[in-house]
Amino acid sequence: MTVRTAELLMGLALAVLSAYFMWKSAELPIGWVPDVGPGGGAWPFWLSTAMLASCIWILVNWVRRVGPVANNESPLFEPGNFLPVFLVGSALTICIALIGGIGVGGFEGIGFYGALPLFLIFYLKVMGNHSWLVTIATAVIIPVVTFLFFEIMLNITLPKGMSEPLFLPIYAFIYSL
Repeated sequence: MTVRTAELLMGLALAVLSAYFMWKSAELPIGWVPDVGPGGGAWPFWLSTAMLASCIWILVNWVRRVGPVANNESPLFEPGNFLPVFLVGSALTICIALIGGIGVGGFEGIGFYGALPLFLIFYLKVMGNHSWLVTIATAVIIPVVTFLFFEIMLNITLPKGMSEPLFLPIYAFIYSL
């Protein structure tokens, strides 16, 4: 498969996915709800609309052969590049399975804040060969910042799985301030 063919297939696939997200999010109000604000479907609908417009632009450029990618007939994967992509894809799949559990034997998963550091350690140390200092610092700082941003600032709960009890004292402390 060439880079040009991959661009076409990804543009089409993401356009279909964008249209599906628009359709599903339109089940909720997508406009302004008086005295409330934006409807529940507004953010996903309009984000998907922008994504669909971007996909259409990519496809227009592909047809017109505008840009270096639209003209690139070289192979998508050079010899030796498939294995790293496969390893990272497999690690992401395992990470997602660990977040929510794999549905086997009642395993509920280690949650987002348990799976994310494991993925970062694998990616930075094994794939990137970074130092342990950089790896551990990143694997600690990114989940903490993510927690503060989503859970505290935006009040959006991410899945915690079996690690949920560990967060109860943190919530108690933060909401007592």
